[in-house]
Amino acid sequence: MHRPTPPGDSRVTGRTAALLAAALTVTALCAADALARCYPFGPRTRSVNDLGNQYVPFHAHLWDLLHGRADGGLLVNWQSGFGASFLPDVGTYLGSPFALLVAVFPRDEIDLAVYVVTVLKTAAAGAAMAWLLLALRPGRWWAAGLLGASYALCGWAVAVSIYNPMWIDGLIALPLLCLVGEWTLRRRRPVLGVLVVALAWIANFYTAYMATLAAGLVLLLRLLLAELPRRQALAAAGRAVGTVVLGIGLAAPLVAVVYFGTKHAYPGREGHFVPVAVDDLLARLLPTTYSFSTPALYVGVTALLLALALPFHRAVPRRVRAGWTLLVILVTLSLQWPPTQLVWHAFATPQGSAYREAFVLCAVLVIAAWHTLSHGPPDWRALGAASALLALIAAVASRSTLVHGYTWVVLLPAVVGALGGLALLATEGHGRPATGRRSAVLAGCAVALLVGGQLGETAATSAVASRQRLDHLDDYAPWGERQQRQADAIAGADGWPRYRTEPGRDQTVANDPLMVGGQGAQYYSSLTSDVLSRTLTALGGGWTSRGRSLQSLDNPVTDAVFSVGARVHSPPDPHQPWLPQGGGPVTVSREEVPPLVTVRPPGTPAHTGVPAFGPSPYRNQERLLGSRVYTLPRATLRTGTGSPPQPGDTRRQGLLVTAPARGTDLPAPTITARCAAGDRVFLWAPHFSGTARLAGGGPDARFRSDAEGTQTAAMQPLGPVPASGRLRIELTPNRPSRVPDSGAVGCLDTAALRTAVDGLRAGAATEVTVDDGTLRAELPAGSKGTAVVAAPRIAGWRCAAGGAAERPAGEYYGLIAVPLDGSATSLSCTFHPPGLRLGAMAGGAALLTLILLCVLGAVRRRRAAAPRTPTPEQPERLTHAL
Repeated sequence: MHRPTPPGDSRVTGRTAALLAAALTVTALCAADALARCYPFGPRTRSVNDLGNQYVPFHAHLWDLLHGRADGGLLVNWQSGFGASFLPDVGTYLGSPFALLVAVFPRDEIDLAVYVVTVLKTAAAGAAMAWLLLALRPGRWWAAGLLGASYALCGWAVAVSIYNPMWIDGLIALPLLCLVGEWTLRRRRPVLGVLVVALAWIANFYTAYMATLAAGLVLLLRLLLAELPRRQALAAAGRAVGTVVLGIGLAAPLVAVVYFGTKHAYPGREGHFVPVAVDDLLARLLPTTYSFSTPALYVGVTALLLALALPFHRAVPRRVRAGWTLLVILVTLSLQWPPTQLVWHAFATPQGSAYREAFVLCAVLVIAAWHTLSHGPPDWRALGAASALLALIAAVASRSTLVHGYTWVVLLPAVVGALGGLALLATEGHGRPATGRRSAVLAGCAVALLVGGQLGETAATSAVASRQRLDHLDDYAPWGERQQRQADAIAGADGWPRYRTEPGRDQTVANDPLMVGGQGAQYYSSLTSDVLSRTLTALGGGWTSRGRSLQSLDNPVTDAVFSVGARVHSPPDPHQPWLPQGGGPVTVSREEVPPLVTVRPPGTPAHTGVPAFGPSPYRNQERLLGSRVYTLPRATLRTGTGSPPQPGDTRRQGLLVTAPARGTDLPAPTITARCAAGDRVFLWAPHFSGTARLAGGGPDARFRSDAEGTQTAAMQPLGPVPASGRLRIELTPNRPSRVPDSGAVGCLDTAALRTAVDGLRAGAATEVTVDDGTLRAELPAGSKGTAVVAAPRIAGWRCAAGGAAERPAGEYYGLIAVPLDGSATSLSCTFHPPGLRLGAMAGGAALLTLILLCVLGAVRRRRAAAPRTPTPEQPERLTHAL
């Protein structure tokens, strides 16, 4: 029969189960990557999508910070976006204590560091779940370890969070927060509970929010099943709420900064949730199924069979069976109903995968499976009913396109192993009395079948997900020779803060400055500021991810405005096969540019702001420069037949151009215009996709945009105007595209630009120093007008001229501006992240409250009339009731 763990061995048993879950998790993940031949066990990269574009670069920047090599600090990241608020990014991507482990790896092994951190965090999630299961009910330690690994290796983990490593902190947080609920139920570890909540919200508040909701549902069910008197139940619920409030309060300094950072971020896509079909939903319960837009609910066949057997397992109390079965059903339905979907995602439709809360259902399924097994192995009746339900799920799921031939190849052996292992357990537990040897043999065979089957199916599921991600998502090479050459070139040219060094237009990842160094425009974050995105777009910059991934703009005017004195030029990334391959070595071009702080003459509008920009990026650049340097010629756009193009989408500027049909001898579409000989030609076509070049010579300029509006192309240089003054631009679109019907071509007078730059340098700051969130500049005596700092005026900047008091910085076409009256010879600006002061006040109040509660508790215990040894009657009664 079932033998519960003796209370005195619970800690040892919990540790053993946690270690087993962690070991199984690490083994399965590494085996899967070896099977898929993915990094670090094979030639295939694992840096797909945002893992390569965001998370690895942010961890690289953290490495630089920890080793004192970064430009900036916790407050301001001076390497990205010409100066971005960094604390919100810390709270979003780097809040986990595990992230600090990157410091022990070499800088050129940053991909390996992130991989190890990811595996360790996933293993920690399995260990936490195993510990929770034994806290909920006593049972076999190896079974808790097995189900803990099932949770850590759920479909959400191996298919979604594995390349969104900050989400794994939510996977860890959920069982820990459920443990906190158990402590509040039993009046244990109140201070530790608050600290656990705080750590969960600091590590990643987004998934911690979901995990907190899930832990609340679990605690509510536990209270209902315990049948406690109303007063005791309300008291336990009150303790839980108080613990969560205090924990979030302690995390408020970081959480508030992230919250306000999202308020100032560039608005993303407004999406509408559409629930998936039932066959696709059920298909994601099976191994080896993969899809970006469906909930990854796989928890392993063993855990699924046990969860399905719960309603039919007569050894489990009826109320427990009904309660956990109902919770599984309700959470499943909440994934498919738009109002509850909004609740799970903090009332904001996610951009990307719509089922980011799927790990909650995986956790509930695993806990339900534990309630089945911890009451003793299910009998033949329960196993038969569970098998029938699994067969029904597989039959419905077979209609889904997500189910492939190898799904059945993996599923069938997994079912045989799971049923065989559970049947052996049932025989060992319910048969006639057996010798110790026979019982040990049966249990050993059962464990071997269950563990072996789970490792096999999970490794296969993870390997399939890794391979399919490479087929469906963009991917990037790990650190290699290309990045090292870029980093060396930037280090040799770096002159910060006298001038910026741009990593260049031919980017490797979307956050190149964080990976290879320098101080550029490139920046990709969920918290990319609205003012930065709109400013760079108005200047002709390109972007992806609907405006939150900004690209470098290769333009001498914007280089002068933003003090870019050195620019790296790299050949196309050989890892991207769609790019034309070849090219020379990494080179660096240098220009004399104004310093970071310049002085504009009196009358300059210091509070103009981004809305004052006009439709032409050329004129907008001139506004920021303060001089007229472009000629905007009348340009004529013709298709290959010589006729005008057809009007495009009226919602967007531009005329529609297409490539000539294959098999025809028609010429490519062209743009003709006339400019002064020797001027430099630029083309601005944000909704054009393809290449453009000047007829008669010059390099091909690549433009990338898409029809969905998720990315736009940056302004590109095409070369000098011929001696005749007549220029013809040949367009080669790779899809139907749009070109502006006016203002697409700009001709830059380089002599006028040099004059403008010399004028700005003559009256600019004589010395500029930058230290994290502080910028100081020495100004020429008698400076009047407006001091303009070549950094975006993101919320939080406060400035003062001379010895005046600091005030919120003004804005000059999106840049920081400070009025000067001629008396100040210095300028200072400091950055205060929005929400930090409010969060610090909330954190201080929470800490003070926690201290007071600890003191009051100690006083009450000391004043107890008759000290006596507390008895475990209520916890024991609660355990038996559940």
